[in-house]
Amino acid sequence: MKRISVFCGSNSGTDNIYTERAYEIGKILAQQNIELVYGGAKVGLMVAIANGVIENKGKTIGVLPFFLQEVEIAHENLSELILVETMHQRKIKMSELSDGFIALPGGFGTLEEFFEVLTWAQLGLHKKNVAILNINGFYDPLLSFTQTMVNNGFLKPINQKQIIISDSIEDLLRKMKNYKAINIGKWMNQKKT
Repeated sequence: MKRISVFCGSNSGTDNIYTERAYEIGKILAQQNIELVYGGAKVGLMVAIANGVIENKGKTIGVLPFFLQEVEIAHENLSELILVETMHQRKIKMSELSDGFIALPGGFGTLEEFFEVLTWAQLGLHKKNVAILNINGFYDPLLSFTQTMVNNGFLKPINQKQIIISDSIEDLLRKMKNYKAINIGKWMNQKKT
């Protein structure tokens, strides 16, 4: 993997572990010569991961909509900053630039970005890794809910397994490098009416 998109919060959260781990992830990406593609901002977990890459001589590519340039404050030390018109263009550009995706803790925007690329994988629109770094058990309730989706017949177990999960960045990157995309349809067996 040459480049990974990371989706994460524009806030830092209530526990310092989130900022510390985001910085550590950036450092490890730089050490493994994996370029960071992210939202381009200098706030929250976004700045922590970007600084982890930058301060360890890695490459960072930010993708930021014009209307967020002032609100989120574009990071001025990136290797490259790409400005786009809309949030949708941001996700498309990040997808085009990346070999895989990792979600760190975040809010609605992080979940929306994560689920969109996961849905694209489920539909076979790409064969890239979609992963969660489950820092401090942050995503445990969401992962439990995916089991509820399976139990109630709204999600195939094999599609649930498309999500690569770990609480260790080294383990997560190893799993991502070894991942083989599934080739199965999204739809459950349909009942005849």
